[in-house]
Amino acid sequence: MAGDLLDNRGRGDVRWSWPPIHPEGRKFGVIAVVVSLVFLVGLDWEIVGWPLLALSLAVFAFFRDPERVVPQDEKVIVAPADGLVSLIAEVDPPSEMIVDDGSGHAGLEPGKVTRISIFMSVFDVHINRAPIAGTVRRVIYIPGSFLDAGLDKASEENERQHILIERTDGLKIGFTQIAGLVARRIVPFVKPGDAVGVGQRIGLIRFGSRVDVYLPAGTDSKVLLGQRCIGGETVLAEIGSQKLIEGVSQ
Repeated sequence: MAGDLLDNRGRGDVRWSWPPIHPEGRKFGVIAVVVSLVFLVGLDWEIVGWPLLALSLAVFAFFRDPERVVPQDEKVIVAPADGLVSLIAEVDPPSEMIVDDGSGHAGLEPGKVTRISIFMSVFDVHINRAPIAGTVRRVIYIPGSFLDAGLDKASEENERQHILIERTDGLKIGFTQIAGLVARRIVPFVKPGDAVGVGQRIGLIRFGSRVDVYLPAGTDSKVLLGQRCIGGETVLAEIGSQKLIEGVSQ
């Protein structure tokens, strides 16, 4: 009834439950279970079978996809990933997000912006989420190396995928999914032209990686180095109407 307090699934009670496993990871978990059973039951090699069975449970855990309570405020920019804030720096946005791509939609403005890097270990949830609501303008995949994702140069040398989202008021937020030492595939769930809501699932990176978020120039970060982020929930920054921002800067 009206006025009742509900949890993030619309229930009137709160209780712990196993998080669902994303479909992208179910096949890997099933394969790991089948292989472990072959060693346990078929070959009776317990010394191999039991570790493999434990590994299969770890695979399911890696691809867990818990529900998140997304802030319902048009001004906020939320973290696109779970993990540790490993770097905060003033940098130029990637050139792929700036240059004219022929789509008729402008990219990010050139010049220094604040980049927040969120490092995801193998123990973090690896589903990535949209930092703002809007329309996906660019999805650019770039092959590269597989350096330690914690290194600053991983932003320019590692395999990565840039995503640019434009809000209805014209504000654009770019972020980059970066592969790491163990990660070997970036899986997108969106394409240019898709409309997304803030906190909506937009992709994942398999087995340890990093996400860089490029805040608009002059935007203050609300997170600190070493802080833990929850994708879709932690607020990285707040920014009002793009028209208001342009009026102040003129």
